[in-house]
Amino acid sequence: MTRTPALIASDASDAFEGREEEQSAIVSLRPSTLLEYGAAGQRAVVENLQIAIEAARRREEPIDHVLLYGPPGLGKTTLAHIIANEMQTQLTVTAGPALERPAEVMGILTSLEAGSVLFVDEIHRMPRAVEEFLYSAMEDFKVDFVIEKGTHARPIKFPLPPFTLVGATTRTGMISAPLLDRFGLQYHLDFYAPEQLARVVKRTAQILETPIDEDGAMEIARRSRGTPRIANRLLKRVRDYAQVRGSGSISKEIAHDALTREGVDEEGLNDLDRLYLQTIVEYYNGGPVGIEALAATLNEEKDTLVDVIEPYLLKRGLVARTAGGRKIGATYAAVKPHQSPLFD
Repeated sequence: MTRTPALIASDASDAFEGREEEQSAIVSLRPSTLLEYGAAGQRAVVENLQIAIEAARRREEPIDHVLLYGPPGLGKTTLAHIIANEMQTQLTVTAGPALERPAEVMGILTSLEAGSVLFVDEIHRMPRAVEEFLYSAMEDFKVDFVIEKGTHARPIKFPLPPFTLVGATTRTGMISAPLLDRFGLQYHLDFYAPEQLARVVKRTAQILETPIDEDGAMEIARRSRGTPRIANRLLKRVRDYAQVRGSGSISKEIAHDALTREGVDEEGLNDLDRLYLQTIVEYYNGGPVGIEALAATLNEEKDTLVDVIEPYLLKRGLVARTAGGRKIGATYAAVKPHQSPLFD
């Protein structure tokens, strides 16, 4: 049968709707309220935010600017969505690397409504000129914008509606002191305990309509590096394994077999983690070794090692940072990670 343009358009529409439904399912894994978010962990952060949000709502003004910092995958973006939801206001999302010039920031700021939340991910990667442009916007809700050029150039003070800037970063030290000082609320998100992650896993399994028992949830949680994003990712891989090699229900045995096949050991370490540790042990006699040398040996970007690999290893004491570089930590001998097959 000849496929007419109408049929092709119908197929494309069905495919687009399918992608929309899939994206909606992914987004739905995020908690939408502080109560839901706090049920798993980060209680101190949640309680402080509840107080700040309630006070702002009573005064009928935006919540103070918020900086969320900590390792990737702990829920900084989710918290930004929750803040906008709790304040019942519009959320605008962007990222530090996307804000290359003040003019781009000006376009975003002037499109905000009163009380809106502007979320800037990776805020430490904004250029210095953009940072300086934000100072008066955050503090006085106005910007100084120069129009025309040369001898005809003149500054214009442009008023902005009151708004809340929520910044997320994995590297607080890369944010300049003047910008850091303009965040009235600064919260550090720490790794989750296995018991907390088990609650995240069970909640996600319920949303995904996947049967799971307590031991199965704990097995996934123990291997999730204290990170909800990783816990949800591993749960999906275990769900696939359970549906193909099992009855569809997740038990401790199913989770163990599935995650072992994925290369995730009982400590939550993957092949790259073990390769990182083995490189320090066997190539550099336990360290210390500079991060640039490690990145070159592993053929990985330095930022990947610093932002993705090292936070959990440092937390577990498997590696230590010293003035001379990285070296094997005190707990390495007790854990004894299996050698990565990539090292062979």
